[in-house]
Amino acid sequence: MSSINQSRRRLFRRNKRQAVRLPWADPDIEFTDLCTRCDKCIQACETQILIKGDGGFPEVDFSIDECTFCHRCVDACEEPLFTPLSSQAWQIKAHILESCMAYQGIWCQSCKDACDSRAINFTLAIGKAPLPDINIDACTGCGACVAPCPSNAIVIKETN
Repeated sequence: MSSINQSRRRLFRRNKRQAVRLPWADPDIEFTDLCTRCDKCIQACETQILIKGDGGFPEVDFSIDECTFCHRCVDACEEPLFTPLSSQAWQIKAHILESCMAYQGIWCQSCKDACDSRAINFTLAIGKAPLPDINIDACTGCGACVAPCPSNAIVIKETN
C-alpha cells in the first residue's frame, strides 16, 4: 500500500485565500478570465490600495488604506468586468478577530474612530474594556478600519 506524502502534495495546491477584487466587480463572471492585467486600475486608484496579486491580477490591500468608492478603477478599465455603479460596490464586510486588543482587556477603539459609516460600536461593561460590535448592515466594506488597527485584528471578507 503506497502512502501519499502530504507535504509534497501541498506544493501543488493553489493558495485558497480569497482575493478582494475591485469594487463593482461582477460576481457572476470569473474575474481572471476577462482581466488583461493591464494595471490601468492600479494606476488610477485614488488611495493606492490596488496591488498586483496572484498571477498579476489586481486585488485590494486594505492594510495600505481604504476604498473611497471613487470608481476610478472602473472608469480606467476597458473590459466588461463590472456591474453598474448604481449597484452595491461589493458584498464584503469587516470582521473582528479574537486578536483584537479589546478582547485582551486593553482599551482600544481605533477602528471605531476610522469608520465613517459608524458601523463599529463598543459595548461598555463594568470592570473590563469595551468590546467591539459591527453593524453589518451599516458596514460598507471600505476597509477604513483595517490599517489603523494596532493588532491586525480586522479582516474584510465576504459575509456568509
